[in-house]
Amino acid sequence: MLNVAALQEWVGRSESDDDVASPKPLMRLAALLDHSHPPWRPGELPPLAHWIYFAPVHLQSELDPDGHARRGGFLPPVPLPRRMWVGSRLEFSHPIEIGASMERRSTIAGVTQKSGRRGPLVFVHIRHEIGHGGRTALIEDQQLVYRSAAATRTHAPQPAGRRPSRIAETTRAFLPDAVQLFRFSALTFNSHRIHYDRDYARQVEGYPGLVVQGPLMATLLMDLCLRHCGQRTVRSFEFRAEQPVFDGAPVELCLCAAEAGAELWAVDAAGAVAMSATVGYAV
Repeated sequence: MLNVAALQEWVGRSESDDDVASPKPLMRLAALLDHSHPPWRPGELPPLAHWIYFAPVHLQSELDPDGHARRGGFLPPVPLPRRMWVGSRLEFSHPIEIGASMERRSTIAGVTQKSGRRGPLVFVHIRHEIGHGGRTALIEDQQLVYRSAAATRTHAPQPAGRRPSRIAETTRAFLPDAVQLFRFSALTFNSHRIHYDRDYARQVEGYPGLVVQGPLMATLLMDLCLRHCGQRTVRSFEFRAEQPVFDGAPVELCLCAAEAGAELWAVDAAGAVAMSATVGYAV
């Protein structure tokens, strides 16, 4: 039985970190996205690039078997073994100049329990506030979900996902492979084994292959937007993962222009929406 009240004692806990918006990680991100000339505003970090900074520095002895940091420090000690980053909502207030010193304050904003098809779910809401030069540049509200162990060590079919509700105006094909997933994990120093350890992903967590990182999928959708929106200033972005995507399975990245923004989604090989997102531009 989950003691949610005990987990909610973590609400309000915070930690701080700092980093420098150095250009070298951006060059690696551009290489990962296959850009020789990325469509980014010159002299500043593109939207979502903050994910490649503030890399965790947990000792090897402080990691759980899944590769993540052991729980009970900043994150609450949720006793469910499988965890995923399921979505974020971001507001961009001021650009971060390349070379600027950055500060990040992260706070546990909420812990809730729900019932899923295969057992209990615990959602942890984290608020990240990133600033430089004494002012807040962006705020991100991030949702993590914790789930029970896989029922079997063999892959169970995923439930059918929803179909897209509209026809895309712009699309781009993406075929994830193990090298891309490894490079993104290396870029973000993400040691979660479902993204690079095929035996672990299949035999322990019950997936059919390596799982494409949620923030990589979100970055690809933002990249599609930046390729087509010109020099519009992004003020908001929200994404939610709906179905897992695996290496070797083709994905279609889709965009439709909306009033003062864009709607984006990724369609998996079965034709279901794997991730949905919205972008808002400065007026």
